[in-house]
Amino acid sequence: MTLTQLEYVLALNKHKNFKKAAEACHITQPTLSMQVQKLEEDLGLIIFDRTKSPIVATLKGKIFIDQAKIVLGESKKLKDIALKTIDPLKGELRVGIIPTLAPYLIPLFLDNFLKKYPHINLIINEFQTHEIVNLLENDQLDLGLLVTPLEKTNFFERVLFYEPFLAYFSPQNELLKKKKINKDDLKDQKVWVLAEGHCFRNQTLNICTRNLNKNYQNIIFEGGQLETLKNLVKRNNGLTLVPYLSTHYSKELDLIRPFSGQVPTREVSIVVNRFFHKEEMVDVLEEEILAVLPEGIESKKSKKIKVIRI
Repeated sequence: MTLTQLEYVLALNKHKNFKKAAEACHITQPTLSMQVQKLEEDLGLIIFDRTKSPIVATLKGKIFIDQAKIVLGESKKLKDIALKTIDPLKGELRVGIIPTLAPYLIPLFLDNFLKKYPHINLIINEFQTHEIVNLLENDQLDLGLLVTPLEKTNFFERVLFYEPFLAYFSPQNELLKKKKINKDDLKDQKVWVLAEGHCFRNQTLNICTRNLNKNYQNIIFEGGQLETLKNLVKRNNGLTLVPYLSTHYSKELDLIRPFSGQVPTREVSIVVNRFFHKEEMVDVLEEEILAVLPEGIESKKSKKIKVIRI
């Protein structure tokens, strides 16, 4: 049994098709098929039921695949540790980031980061919070950039900054006559929110429904794009809440109002598994992010901040 054979098994389990799995592994289909079959013969175990379409793992095969993931994960850690002894700022850093943060934060730091650390292979993917948590637990991500606290004992959270919520109104909304709003102003307003599964949706509802009669319009759509919500607000009246970073280069500041008093805020952190071993890479990533935060973003908690939980 080889690590390469285990990689072929995981690819086949993922793609459920010999041709697609072979393409993903950059080998021919007969080679992948032969190697998987040889592994099954050596183990005396049928890993895949080939009579099904698409191909599925057998019950014992699923157990084997779960262990194969662990073995390959630990093998990768050994390679990373070996590389770290040579150069701790060289290698792969897999990052998961939530959709309401990705389009606004990544452009701020990415270019400088890649120029300063050309030997770090930064792989960034956008996921919802629960997906990032699952991928971190299964060692398929190195870190997450997401809203905390998560209250997960198997994770370490390194708070990066505190990002205020702002209200985005339709052009005809009377509340735009005010320079600042408070949560009582939202009474009887139509509030547009993201789809189920987005932490920003939950935080928006936590802010708005405390003083409302739960009079909000729930719009379900895939992807969780804040820009879609803003367009819905402009065309259908009402309001939505937006994170501060999303307004940094906005040309619609006339439609945005800050909160007065204790400002509702979300806590954004770097989250890693407690077995994480690429601390030097995280240190420089944190440094680059903090260096480009615009004015209005707090890197430390103060009395004027009210953190809204997920």
